[in-house]
Amino acid sequence: MSTAGAVRAVAMSLPRTTEGIVRDSVRWRIGRIVYCALSPDEAYIGFAYPKEEREALVASDSAKFVMPPTSDLRYNWSAARLDVLDDDEMRELVTDAWRMCVPKKVALQHLGT
Repeated sequence: MSTAGAVRAVAMSLPRTTEGIVRDSVRWRIGRIVYCALSPDEAYIGFAYPKEEREALVASDSAKFVMPPTSDLRYNWSAARLDVLDDDEMRELVTDAWRMCVPKKVALQHLGT
């Protein structure tokens, strides 16, 4: 089981990340682009994810992954229940979401090949 504190630690360890609160929700961004967010009750984590692959992700484990709210379907965004994600899965989701939003050169410098 992962926690909001673990999400914060991973997100804030990634270069160029800033943290902010929007509508009672903690969000991490690169510039103006949000790549990760916690629901106000910290039960769900939202993260950047290719919208073309979102339905397959949810179908792969519907107990873990959920579709984002209808208002967010137009974005490259998905969501997961934080209480069923282990720390390794959460770290991978947050890092991949960050990688989608940061310049490729920065991702290469931080993550390597």
